[in-house]
Amino acid sequence: MSDISVSVRNLSKSFRIAHEPGGLGGYRTLRDDLTKLPGRLLARLGRNSRRTSETFWALKGVSFDVEKGEVVGIIGRNGAGKSTLLKILSRIIEPTSGTAEIYGRVGALLEVGTGFHPELTGRENIFMNGAILGMSRAEIRRKFDEIVAFAEIEKFLDTPAKRYSTGMYVRLAFAVAAHLDPEILLIDEVLAVGDAEFQKKCLGKMEDVATKEGRTIIFVTHNMDAIHRLCSRAILLRDGVMAAEGDVTAIISSYLHETHPSVRQTYRLPEKCNTAADICLIEAEVLDSKGRSCDSLLYREPFALRMVWRHFVEVAASSYAVRVYDNRNRFLFAVNTLGSDLQLHHPGLREITCGFDYNVLIPGNYYVTIGCYVRPYKEVHVVKDCLRLTILAVPYQSGPRFSVVGDPAFALHPDWSQHELNDSSAKGVKSQPLTFA
Repeated sequence: MSDISVSVRNLSKSFRIAHEPGGLGGYRTLRDDLTKLPGRLLARLGRNSRRTSETFWALKGVSFDVEKGEVVGIIGRNGAGKSTLLKILSRIIEPTSGTAEIYGRVGALLEVGTGFHPELTGRENIFMNGAILGMSRAEIRRKFDEIVAFAEIEKFLDTPAKRYSTGMYVRLAFAVAAHLDPEILLIDEVLAVGDAEFQKKCLGKMEDVATKEGRTIIFVTHNMDAIHRLCSRAILLRDGVMAAEGDVTAIISSYLHETHPSVRQTYRLPEKCNTAADICLIEAEVLDSKGRSCDSLLYREPFALRMVWRHFVEVAASSYAVRVYDNRNRFLFAVNTLGSDLQLHHPGLREITCGFDYNVLIPGNYYVTIGCYVRPYKEVHVVKDCLRLTILAVPYQSGPRFSVVGDPAFALHPDWSQHELNDSSAKGVKSQPLTFA
């Protein structure tokens, strides 16, 4: 057990959901309490006037272990039980049954302002949070300057926290949780509140904490790119039950398959679709290099997107756009008809084809969103994730090899050149400017 930081066994948590009498709207307000219902009306309401309740299981029979120094990502839809699990691990709430054993000091960042006192200043809250984590005053002082520099709130350090913006709250809360040397760090989706630069900074700090300092991290987020980048293992929760556990890529694929259940090889407008839009996407599909409908392509193989649109009325300045995302929900690129000579504003049924003569997407799964916009960028009709596209690796014998370093979205093949130089001619040689055709 010495190598285990967190041990969860058959963990379950239930909540009692009360339902107020439904005869007058289903819930009670202050006005209802102040103006009591007449007894005759209550009698006429009968059983509808009685309070009812039901039991909701946020977690049910969850079991897993987290080793020291491991970074585990927990993913799932909203309401799957992710935040409830972290609140149990941080001892905010108690489980209904089962056990959750923690071996080490815990730092938690679960909600904006958790553990902060609004009347205390930023400086005082740093010391208070450190004390809650079990740090001595000397330890907090040693880390104090580093925390303040990371949070970037020097100017407001002696301002009461109640006057902080949401972003300032998050910056300071994360800085305290990450720098005060907790052995186990619990982080919820709260990082999504920060701006892009702050999120990048936080992810970099979490990488340092995990790889260089060897601390344990349990990370809950809907950002699949962050899960893939940081975590060595992932857990998928579904309706409070642990649906899958293991390899990050496989778990992310399972989760995205759940969130995109309607994605098919071709898109057809549902027969029962009631759209009030002036422009509507009727169908869409991916075509391979031979013009055949498909949902998979070889790497570097040319392809096209075929779309059929119906314009019910004349719409001026309209344009079509295609957006492509990878299986971690990263936005990769977009193309649109702006600047083309297509005449798109007349009413009627039309077929539009968008061709790509070179495919630079690396092998993997991708999702296509198609939409129509009226300048400047006003949505008219958008179908998100209407197509799924799989890029297959090319066998070595039939295509060039390429080495993938890191985790890119594209594989580019520039033309390389070489010029031999002798020792004497190499002195003082300056590179010639590059020219591109």
